Amino acid sequence: MFNKARLKLTAWYLLIIMFVSISFSAIIYRNLSLEVERFARVQRVRIFRNFNQPLPFPAVDIDLVQETKQRIILFLAVINAIIFLSAGGLGYFLAGKTLQPIARMVEEQNRFISDASHELKTPLTSLKTAMEVGLRDKKLNLTAAKKLISENLTEINKLQSLSEGLLQLAQHKTGNNNLKFEKLSLRKIVTEAVSKINVIAKEKKVAIKNKVKNYKVKGNKYSLMDLFVIILDNAVKYSKTNSPVAIEANKKNKTVIVSIVDRGIGIDKEDLPHVFNRFYRADRARGKGGYGLGLAIAKKIIENHNGTVEIESELGKGTIVKVSLPLFS
Repeated sequence: MFNKARLKLTAWYLLIIMFVSISFSAIIYRNLSLEVERFARVQRVRIFRNFNQPLPFPAVDIDLVQETKQRIILFLAVINAIIFLSAGGLGYFLAGKTLQPIARMVEEQNRFISDASHELKTPLTSLKTAMEVGLRDKKLNLTAAKKLISENLTEINKLQSLSEGLLQLAQHKTGNNNLKFEKLSLRKIVTEAVSKINVIAKEKKVAIKNKVKNYKVKGNKYSLMDLFVIILDNAVKYSKTNSPVAIEANKKNKTVIVSIVDRGIGIDKEDLPHVFNRFYRADRARGKGGYGLGLAIAKKIIENHNGTVEIESELGKGTIVKVSLPLFS
C-alpha cells in the first residue's frame, strides 16, 4: 500500500519538476536562439564591412546558426535527463520521508485496534458464556440469578474501565494542540491528586507523604492531575500493607523533578523497558487488575508537557518514578 503511494507521490514530484524544467528549457532555448542569430548577424556585418564587401543575403550563416541551435537542444536535453534522474531519486527519498510518519501512525492505529480488540474479547466472552449458561439452566433461582448479575456487573465495570482508558489514551495521543496551558501550582496539583487516591490508600493502610514544594509549572491542570493520579494509584496498588508512599519535588536548572517513591513489590529488570507500552503487564502485576494503560497514558501526558520520565525499581524493595517537567518561566 505505502510502496504504491510512494511511487505515485514520486511520479507527481517528477511531473511537477520536469514541467518546470522543460518550461524553463523552452524559454532558455528561445532566448539563446535569438541571441545566437543576433550575434551571427553582427559578426558577419563586421567582417564584410572590414573588407569593404557588400553584405550578402541572408545576413547570417544559416548552417552555423542551425548547428549552434542543435547543440543548445542537445545540451538542454542532457541537463533535463540529469534533472529527471536526480529528481527521481530524490523524489523517491522525499516521498518515503513524507509518508513515513503516516505509515507509523497507521501502523500504530492498527496495533491499537488489534490490542484493544484482544483486551475487549476476554470480558465479552466471559459475559456471553455466563449468560448462555444461565439461560440454559432450568433450575436457575433468584439467588443464583442475582449472583450471575453481580458477576456480570463486575465484568461490565472492567469493560467500562477499559473503554475509559482507551478514550483517555486516544485523547492524549492527539498532542497538546487542544490543551489549555496555564501557570499552575505543582503542590496544589499533587495535593488534589493525593486526595483522589487517599480512599484507596486508607483501605490498604498506605500513608502518602506529600513533600512537594510550591513550584510553578506551565501545563494543563486536568492532564497533570491525571498523570499524578495514575502514578500514585500504581504506587499504592503495588505497595505492601502499612508501607509509605512519598512524593517530593526538587528543582534542577529550568526543570522540576517529581519523585514518587514506594516500597512495594518492585519491577523486574526485564519488564522495565516495556512498562510504558500499552496493555503491557508484568507477570507479578497481573493479579492486581487493570489493563496496562495507565503508564502509557502517563507517558503521553508527560510528552505533551515537554517533560521526561524514568523509573528505577528493584524486585521486593520498591519503585521510584521520576517525572521531569519544565518550570514556568
